[in-house]
This record gives sequence, C-alpha cells and structure tokens, in this order.
Amino acid sequence: MATTHVKRAFKYRFYPTGEQAAELSRTFGCVRKVYNMALAARTQAWTRQERVNYNQMSAMLTAWKKTEELAFLNEVSSVPLQQCLRHLQGAFTHFFGKRAKYPRFKSKKKSRKSAEYTTSGFRFRDGELTLAKMREPLDIVWSRPLPEGAKPSTVTVSQDAAGRWYVSMLCDDPTVKPLPVSNAAVGVDVGLDHLLTLSTGEKVANPRHERKDRSRLALAQRRLAKKAKGSANRVKARRKVAKIHARIADRRRDGLHKMTTRLVRENQTIVIEDLTVRNMVRNRTLARAISDAAWSEFRSMLEYKAAWYGREVIAVDRFFPSSKLCSTCGTLQQKMPLHVRTWTCDCGTTHDRDVNAAKNMLAAGRAVSACGAGVRPQRSTPGGQSAMKQEVSRREP
Repeated sequence: MATTHVKRAFKYRFYPTGEQAAELSRTFGCVRKVYNMALAARTQAWTRQERVNYNQMSAMLTAWKKTEELAFLNEVSSVPLQQCLRHLQGAFTHFFGKRAKYPRFKSKKKSRKSAEYTTSGFRFRDGELTLAKMREPLDIVWSRPLPEGAKPSTVTVSQDAAGRWYVSMLCDDPTVKPLPVSNAAVGVDVGLDHLLTLSTGEKVANPRHERKDRSRLALAQRRLAKKAKGSANRVKARRKVAKIHARIADRRRDGLHKMTTRLVRENQTIVIEDLTVRNMVRNRTLARAISDAAWSEFRSMLEYKAAWYGREVIAVDRFFPSSKLCSTCGTLQQKMPLHVRTWTCDCGTTHDRDVNAAKNMLAAGRAVSACGAGVRPQRSTPGGQSAMKQEVSRREP
C-alpha cells in the first residue's frame, strides 16, 4: 500500500553536560515513579471493578504533586510525566483489545530509561534542541541531516545500558515516496547456515555477530560475577558487559537495515515465511543462533519499509511444505530431514534445499495474492486448505 505522508524518527547520539545528565536522570526516575503509581492505582480500581481513564490519572498526578512526600515531581518538566500516563493508557487499550498482556511495573535496573517531550516541552531553533528545565541546548552529533524544513513533533531522550545518550526526533519526512512500480518479485527463505536465501539463487551469509563476540562477552560476564554487589567496580563491570551487547546489537541492526532496504528497492513483491520465532526459540539447542539471526526484526523492517515505498510483503503459511516440494514438477516428498541440503527429484532436477524453498514460497505468495488471501493467510478456509495449498495441489500430478 502506497503512503503519501510518513512520520519518521531520526535518532542521534548526544553528550550531555553534568547538569543536563543530572536533570535527565531525575526525569527518568520521576517518569518511572509516576508510571508505577498510576499502574498501581488502576490495578486497585480494577479489583473494585472500576475503570480509570487518562483524565482521572492526570487529576491524580496533580494531587500527588501537592503532597509533601511527592513534591519532588515539581522539580522536573511536567510534559514527560503526562506522556507516561498516555503511554499507560495506550498499554491498557492494547490489553483490553487483547493485543497485549497486562501492563507491568517499570524496574529501576531493567526498564528502559526514557522520557518523551511534546512541542511544549522543547525548543528547536537553528539546528539546536533545548529541553524544558535546561538552559543550554543538547550537544547532538548530527550523523545525518533532518529533512529540509522539518519540525519535530515529539522528542524522546533515552539512555541505554551501556551509558550512551540518544535523542529521537519524530518528523514528517517528505522524501519518503512510493517507488516506481516494478514487475520484480522475490521469495526469501531465512536460515541459520545462510541468513537469507533468495529465489534468484543468491545466498546471504549469516554474520553471526553474537558468536564473534562470544568469548569477549563470556570473559566480561565472568568478571562481573566476581564483583561484590553494590560496589562501584560491579557498576563498571556491568557497563562493560552492556557495551559488548550494544556492539553486537548495533552491527546486527545495521546489516538488517542494509539488506531490507535493498530488497524493498529492487522488488515490488517480497514473499517470506510466517514463522513463529517465539515458539522456535524454545528449542534450547538453537535458541541462541535463532535469536542472533533476528528473523522477527528482519520481518518488521521489511514490512514498514514496504509500506513506506509502496511495495508488498506476503507471508505464506508456516505449514506450507516449501522444502519438500519440487519447484519444477510440484512433486511432494514424504520426508526431508534438516541435514539434507541437496536432493534430486524423480523428474531429474537436483535442488538446493534453501533455493528450492525460496522458489516455492515465491510461487505460493503469488497464489496468495491471486486468490486474495491477504498478507497473513488464514490457517484454514471453507474448503479446508489455504489459498496457496489449493494452488499447489493443482500442480501436483
């Protein structure tokens, strides 16, 4: 589906002064405090079978600020505190809509440190961003320019576990426009030996970022385990572990961005498999490798970029036998163990397992599109088979 108006977040690293870091740290703590208090209040109301909406929570916040015990909430900007109440309201909306679990309390050690500012909580002029309660603008590293004439609608400041500070600005991006329509289509089979295998026969190597840094990570974790709890040395050791994790995640994300952007630009239709990664990582033997491959993140990037640029992503049924099916004659093999990487069909065609699966997914995706089954095909249809399986059954001898 083509999009004509795209809001895009531009994330930059910045280096706060000591005063700014202290102010932001206080803001993070107050945001967490208000969120947890509001969640506790709504939970208690829920047990009394009462509903509490955003306006009622906002009135609670005003009352809390007037108490002596919570007077410190007045020392930080009120905008991030109001925004965290809106986020909690959104979390309950998803819960009541059965799209998410019940909201959880924020942890001081584990939860993400962030604060969101709307237009009344910051000033952006001449390329300088100044937040409420601060006298000096943030020292931002402009790694890429904002769109010409862009005005941020919201600004989110965060600090990751490695101690790095980031600011994310949400802006309208007029440069994101649908690409010219193309006839190109590709099937994509994800794996562990090769991260991606395309129906064109191309294979993309799995970089295995976590495996490359595994020894460094293990050493840092062993040193962390030996530090006394609550000591300054433990804090330093924990920061070193977090930096290694951040290095792995950054490199993985960079590779996925480059690959998904390329696929979206080169193809009008991209067919992938509807995998349940959440269930697959329960395999204790392959859980680490599957997590390192980041199949869910790959799909997420592919879908939102396709929506930006007017491309189509089709997810075929996970039970579709893409590996067992001959892409030449349509014969379905009875068994296909994982250790079999190449096989020869009765028609005489020798297949590479992954390339054959990608070709079959491309054909199945086209069948889904032709039969109108949608991007997320149903598990069953009135006829007892999904659209792609009906198409395949016609090809079988």
